[in-house]
Amino acid sequence: MAHLTREEVLASGIVASDYQKAFETRPVDIKGNDFFEVRASRAKHLQKLRYLYPIPGPIPDEVKESMHDASARDGYSIRVRVYQPAKGPPEGGSPLVMMYHEGGWSMGDLTDEDLNCRMFVRDLGCVCVNVEYRLAPEHQFPVGVNDCWDALKWALDNAASLKATPTQGIIVGGASAGGNLAAILALMSRDTLLSPPITGQYLCVPALLPEYNVPEALTPFYRSRYDSRSDPVLKDLQPGMIEAIYKPEEKSPLWDPFNHPDGHKSVAKAYFQVGGLDPLRDEAVLYDRKLREAGVLTRFDLYAGYGHMFWTNYPEMERSKGFVEDTLKGVRWLLEK
Repeated sequence: MAHLTREEVLASGIVASDYQKAFETRPVDIKGNDFFEVRASRAKHLQKLRYLYPIPGPIPDEVKESMHDASARDGYSIRVRVYQPAKGPPEGGSPLVMMYHEGGWSMGDLTDEDLNCRMFVRDLGCVCVNVEYRLAPEHQFPVGVNDCWDALKWALDNAASLKATPTQGIIVGGASAGGNLAAILALMSRDTLLSPPITGQYLCVPALLPEYNVPEALTPFYRSRYDSRSDPVLKDLQPGMIEAIYKPEEKSPLWDPFNHPDGHKSVAKAYFQVGGLDPLRDEAVLYDRKLREAGVLTRFDLYAGYGHMFWTNYPEMERSKGFVEDTLKGVRWLLEK
């Protein structure tokens, strides 16, 4: 695997002692009698932890925030939150960063990416657009991914009023389902000859390859979906659970970016952050390899012994604080010419 040996990947699946202590002391508290109660419980659980985040709330002296409606292709108004440098763009202009939240295509909202957006504006001088795409089961595939693309097109059409300079760079990013959406949009940018193009993709604990589409030759390297049972967030993930809600087309490149029929040559460079305990670990490792084999620049941080979304559920851990610092370094790298 070039910069990651298989031995290093497998060793990363041994739980870290501080992480085990954290989730045994405070188990992830998400529950409900039906899907919608679980969705509300998840939001409440994360909201209770945000005071522990490195940026726990708005920073108006440095980041200006405003709400907007982006037009979707069917006339729906997509809620987006825009974050801008409070004192104006840096010399040369502000790159555009589009962020798409996690939540299995069926949960999550704008608060999930507040921290990253505020940090990218404050420390990198970007303009960030945080997108509240429509969720399943109310809005099933491909509504969510179409909303994400339409929000990007809206941001480009309104770049001047947003005080963004897309020629300075366009980054798409997100965690988990948001990472899947970012990877898909990066491929769409290439395929549609988007101008200016997406120049970087931030893929944080991303879902990139469904278990039923794994090429036979790669099955020995795709084990984490089945073997990672120590992850306190996704330990109960079962085949078909997400598909039953989101209803994707199994072979569509709007769902499975790994098996894109035109390959991955000339797609934007990518920065990965991946947990060693995460059931999604191996597909990220394989996607990183696929991109590099296509000549795409990548950077990969593997967090041995830590699970899916560990830094949001246990933000007080030193490793979580380091994760956020790495996020900033990785996106800064994506913005380098």
